Amino acid sequence: MLQIEFKLAGFKLACCSAFFAIGIHAAPAFAHGDVAPQAVDTKGLEPLGKEWKTTNPYKDNKKAIEIGKSGYAQNCARCHGLEAVSGGIAPDLRLMPPDAETDAYFAETVRKGRTRAGTVYMPPFEGTLSQEAIWAMRTWLNSIHTK
Repeated sequence: MLQIEFKLAGFKLACCSAFFAIGIHAAPAFAHGDVAPQAVDTKGLEPLGKEWKTTNPYKDNKKAIEIGKSGYAQNCARCHGLEAVSGGIAPDLRLMPPDAETDAYFAETVRKGRTRAGTVYMPPFEGTLSQEAIWAMRTWLNSIHTK
């Protein structure tokens, strides 16, 4: 087995080349993180019940903005971009109008996902994300809306 030696601050470090190669190639596998949908802790928000709202009940709610930002980072950023700045794969959510019609579209899309010609473009999050979490994310997105 090939040995590789490193000299660092007067110490000689030796390692097996096989372990060195594994270390180099294993790191990128963990870099992307967990891509499974993540539940969002909505403690501090008024519970909304089982019936879905058609407009955002948390509009301008500071706690909802804080929770929504975290929930977005956990569940949406991998496709829609960090801070909702799209890299072109998925729509830039900062551009969504902060109106009632778009509220309904947003909630329906997050809940049911989007499919075109049998291809899933956005997975459904109903059952993973609560109504409170989805509206909190909408509230955060509205707070960073860009025309």
